[in-house]
Amino acid sequence: MSNWVITYKRSETLKKIAVIFVTGIVVAISLNFFLIPAKVFSAGMNGVAQVIATLLHTHLGITIDTGLFILLLNLPIFVLGFMKLGKESTIYSFLNVAWISLTTILIPVEVITTNPLMNAIAGGVLIGIGAGLSLKMGFTTGGMDVISLVLSKTTGKTVGNYMFMLNGIIVAIAGFVFDWESALYTIISIYCMTQVVDTIHTSHQKITAMIVTVQPEVVTQAISKQMIRGMTLLPSMGGYSGVEGRMIMMVITRYELYDLEQIVYEVDENAFMNIIPTHSVLGRFANEDEQRIFKSTGSFPEVKKHKKK
Repeated sequence: MSNWVITYKRSETLKKIAVIFVTGIVVAISLNFFLIPAKVFSAGMNGVAQVIATLLHTHLGITIDTGLFILLLNLPIFVLGFMKLGKESTIYSFLNVAWISLTTILIPVEVITTNPLMNAIAGGVLIGIGAGLSLKMGFTTGGMDVISLVLSKTTGKTVGNYMFMLNGIIVAIAGFVFDWESALYTIISIYCMTQVVDTIHTSHQKITAMIVTVQPEVVTQAISKQMIRGMTLLPSMGGYSGVEGRMIMMVITRYELYDLEQIVYEVDENAFMNIIPTHSVLGRFANEDEQRIFKSTGSFPEVKKHKKK
């Protein structure tokens, strides 16, 4: 293993540890400073933990910290994560949830504002930041995040949309068990969270890159070496220069845009690139798991290459 690869892996590990540290702090602040004091419920298992802790305290007089319930409720979810998202992702997700649980226990509950709307918005945004950063680094904050990520990888829909749909149950519980005002503020909080998540976690967003170059062979070869994406070459001619070339059209995710720009301009600094948003993709578009298989085996088993005659 080269020194560059070792350095890169160490850098990625440090980034993930930093994200876990930040996520635990912002989620704990969101819960203890905004959502819990206002009786506005968070999304996913954090919200379920809030509901259970509140019910035990108000009806039975038993006080158990919300952070402990967050950890206990997430343990079964990690089984699904291990099977569908992989060992590394599950380990980081578990560490993330464990740190969130600990920070939620350690940071005391404080009232910052008595305005429930401000509490709902601030709490939702902070949790969205933590969840979005975690998803961007390839792991989750547990609970509904895991289920949403599995569904997103399967269907290609946004993680935020699945979070909003699955968390409808939290809204219903908040309404029936407590009051519908809490439920309405919970909707606002969850909506804010999902919008922030979709803003940060953009791997589901597809874009079309159209690259005009007079060195199509060099550019396509460079792209193929570093990216697992199909390309379509179309004839092109400069309207001003009259020089013939090729236009390379390809669909990528927003995550891959920076890499594509670096690859293209490294081999052809005069290339022209036009990037446009893509609403939907029909046909073959390799997801992260398929790309990983391709990198290890060198091909997609069900796709056969046609040889030129």
